[in-house]
Parts: sequence; C-alpha cells; structure tokens
Amino acid sequence: MLKIAPILFAILYALAMYRFSAWRTGKELDQKSTELADPGLREILTRLARALDVPRIKVHIYEIDPVNGLAAPDGRIFITRGFYRKYRNGEVTGEELASVIAHELGHVALGHSRRRMIDFSGQNAIRAALAMVLGRIIPGLGVWIANAVTSLLAARLSRSDEFEADAYAAALLTKAGIGVAPQKSLFSKLEALTGARAGAVPAWLMSHPKTEERIAALEALETRWETTRG
Repeated sequence: MLKIAPILFAILYALAMYRFSAWRTGKELDQKSTELADPGLREILTRLARALDVPRIKVHIYEIDPVNGLAAPDGRIFITRGFYRKYRNGEVTGEELASVIAHELGHVALGHSRRRMIDFSGQNAIRAALAMVLGRIIPGLGVWIANAVTSLLAARLSRSDEFEADAYAAALLTKAGIGVAPQKSLFSKLEALTGARAGAVPAWLMSHPKTEERIAALEALETRWETTRG
C-alpha cells in the first residue's frame, strides 16, 4: 500500500487542483472582464459567425495589459485590454485581431482549453509525486529533476495545441473570406507587440512554437489546399 501511496496522492491532488483551478480561473475572468462591443469589429465577427453557422460570436475583454488572447475552460473567448488597445492604436488590424479570435475558437473547438486545465493539474500532481519519489533516491536533486521533466512535457503539449489551433483558425478565416494573410502578418509582428524575444529561447523550451515555424506551417496548409482545389 505504501508503494502506491504516491500514485494515489497524485490522482487525488490532480482532481483537487483541477476543480480549484477551474473555479479560480472562472472567478478571475468574471471579475476582470467585460463584453467586447466595438462597431468596427462587428462585421468581421459576423463573418466568422456565418462561417461557423452560429448566430453570433461573443468575445470578452480581459482587463489586463499584456498582449494576449485566451480561451476559458467554459468556452468563453477573451482578448486582453492590452491587445485591444493595440487595435485601437492602429498597430493591429481588425482582420489580424479576428485571427486571434479564430485561434482561440480553435482551442475551444478542439478541446484544448479544458484539457489544458486538466493537464496543468495533472502536471502539478506528477511533479509532486516525482519529487516525492526522486527526493528519496536523489536527495537535493529530486525536486529539480521533477520540475524539469514536467516543464518540458507541458511545453511540448502546448506547442502541439498551438499548431492545431493555428490550422483551425486558418480554415475558419479562409471560409469566412478573410484569408490566412492577416494571421501570418500578425505572427510577423507578434514579438514586437508582446515585447518577447522568442529567438533567444530554445524552441523545445517554449510554450509556443517559433514564429517562422508557425508561418511555415500555414504556408504548407495553403499549398495543400491549392493543390487539392487544382
């Protein structure tokens, strides 16, 4: 029984963390968000809604400054106030902002949002269990190894999700008559918008793929679609 105690502890911890994380995330978003109501974006969002055959696409503004978009586990779509400010300042076009919304819709449609919350909870549980086991075998280094292993696993899963959401967004934008060009143009300016310096970080440690890899994947999709149509 003592041998499987870390595994049982990990499972119970993961379940508790999932429920707590989902509750905390929902509460945070409820308190710090308002519905987006921008006349300039209405027509673009209508085109996305028609492409999805839904009455409307509801987007919320999350009142924080970092430039980002996110999809909540409950299916709601958010862009940050910082991102919306870039749009209002003319640094981001309406079509480029639509590509972010389409990307987040992809996370929802493909089940990434809920799975990420589960994965996050599970990774914390794995980290705790590994740290407990390895701490006995390699005192002092066990916790460090457990953190490194779970961080690498999380980064790999996240990069895979991003590629899938990019492909979903590309298909949706194309169906809506917007095309993939705004998606690629946004990627080319994303590092400047966010203040990130992705090139200084090894790709296998990043939670998002490198910009050039994302653009290349989109161009490969376009080529495949053109060949199929031809």
